[in-house]
Amino acid sequence: MTSNLLNHQIDDILESILEDASGDVYMVNPSADAIEEFVSVATAFDGSLPSVHMLADERTLKDVMDDFIVASNAADLISQDALALRTLEEAPENSLLITEDRVIAVVHAGDRVGGLVTDDESFVDDTYDTYEARWADSSQFNLRTPPITDVRETLADEISPDAEADFTAILNSLETARGDGDGLDEVTISLLVAAKNEALLYDISKWGEDVGIASKATFSRTKTKLEDMGLIDTEKVPIDVGRPRLRLKIGDERLSEADNGQLATVAQSILN
Repeated sequence: MTSNLLNHQIDDILESILEDASGDVYMVNPSADAIEEFVSVATAFDGSLPSVHMLADERTLKDVMDDFIVASNAADLISQDALALRTLEEAPENSLLITEDRVIAVVHAGDRVGGLVTDDESFVDDTYDTYEARWADSSQFNLRTPPITDVRETLADEISPDAEADFTAILNSLETARGDGDGLDEVTISLLVAAKNEALLYDISKWGEDVGIASKATFSRTKTKLEDMGLIDTEKVPIDVGRPRLRLKIGDERLSEADNGQLATVAQSILN
């Protein structure tokens, strides 16, 4: 075993794997941080990505994928056949990265990360075969979040290019999008964007349900919450047949005065 990746951060180790691997890669028992870092590194990677088979603890995957930013980018990677997710029944002691020509045990020691590497052909072949078999026997992790590319393209088409630009700018200003106090969730962000662009509630909720963000009922409940808190207002718009529809508008002047980089921060301060 050699330790030629010692003192690197996990993103450095992951990037080296993506640069060097030509066949399938097995990422076994990654930590929550490693999953997030992988999605970030792979999303930003400038080159041809290998196919990464991630075998992870189900609870860890669920916790990480509760963040819309991580999950929607992971869904993009899945749509590109660069990532597949399955759950691990029995985890090894270490986190492993396995390619066709080397095995790396990822070891954390405080803020240092060591990548303990072996390229012994017999050992690598046996390890690769072992996890190839475990992969075949494992259960698929069902990621329900839509790919961020689909979200952005359909938002631009069905609401407006300005709404898509606002949505992207807000996401880029956030570290997380969970809606648990650490960040706004994707439904709240969508409704704020719709209000900023004075879109109809019907249109944004139909878009959100069609693309797979949330149901129309969830959009309606969240709209009521935001309206009750004064973040958004609504006005009735008559239509030829049926009940009038509701146009969303910004309800708090602090939001009206905020640019996209500040909108999420201001909205979160009001919600909290």
